[in-house]
Amino acid sequence: MIRRLSALWETSTAAYWLVLLACLYFLVMAARLTVIDIRSHLLPNRIVFPSYAVAGALLVAAALVSWSNSTSPAHDAAWLGVPGLGAIAGAAALWLFYFVLRLVYPPGMGFGDVKLAGVLGLYLGYLGWGHVFAGTFAAFLLGGLWGLVVLATRRGGLASAIPFGPFMLAGAAAAMVVLPA
Repeated sequence: MIRRLSALWETSTAAYWLVLLACLYFLVMAARLTVIDIRSHLLPNRIVFPSYAVAGALLVAAALVSWSNSTSPAHDAAWLGVPGLGAIAGAAALWLFYFVLRLVYPPGMGFGDVKLAGVLGLYLGYLGWGHVFAGTFAAFLLGGLWGLVVLATRRGGLASAIPFGPFMLAGAAAAMVVLPA
């Protein structure tokens, strides 16, 4: 995301500010959801549902503004030639993946995680399919490592509930920061 921001600064300042606002919103949303999920094992709809509208509007608008700028070297979040479709497709794909996981083994994943997956798919899909896969993999890797720490320190057992939202957010943030756009 950092490289995408620097490229947007050079080509389309309006798209730069829209993506920067989306990133700032992500940071605030992630901090709030992490604290809430750790304390209560819940991802409240009053935060997750508005995030679809805010992130979707900012990222799709940034993609459209960047796409309409003739000097832009790349079409942000363009998939099948349609600007902004990458973000929407990422949201749908990630939501569907987590929904299937929830359907297969309901005790293993809460529906709040499924709803959050769509929001994270917007951000990761804006950057590309590689980010969607890397962010999802990182979430499961971090969650699995934490599960091993919980088991090794005997603070829980195999049936212990671990809030997965913070790991989803951390995995998405890691993919956005570490991977090139």
